[in-house]
Amino acid sequence: MKGWLALVAAAGLVLGGCGLNVQSPDLFKVTRSGAGVRPLTLLVNDAGTISCDGGKAKPISDPQLLQARDLANNLNQDVKLRFARSARSVFTYAVQVPKGTFSFPDTAASARKELSQLELFVLQAAANPCGIGS
Repeated sequence: MKGWLALVAAAGLVLGGCGLNVQSPDLFKVTRSGAGVRPLTLLVNDAGTISCDGGKAKPISDPQLLQARDLANNLNQDVKLRFARSARSVFTYAVQVPKGTFSFPDTAASARKELSQLELFVLQAAANPCGIGS
């Protein structure tokens, strides 16, 4: 009986230890750049964190996490698309999602709602939790 209890205890330790090194995947990484502005890079992780300009990960709100998950899913479909830069463009966004990387000018957001949603997410996340002005 002692051997069985020791086996159960060892199995519990092994199973308990399995979750210690599990890392959540990144949902997306976006870099916003433009003439006369400092580039901004946000890395959003499925664990509910965001890294601002390569800094320490900070928690995001539950609504921001849900929005980021939805964006990641929708943006995966845009990897194959190409967007032309316009003379009216101010910002350019480079986006990395699990299925690949693409870039787009801010003017492309008028044609695709997920791009405008990403632009809004970047603006809001830069302010809170990153504490970076627009």
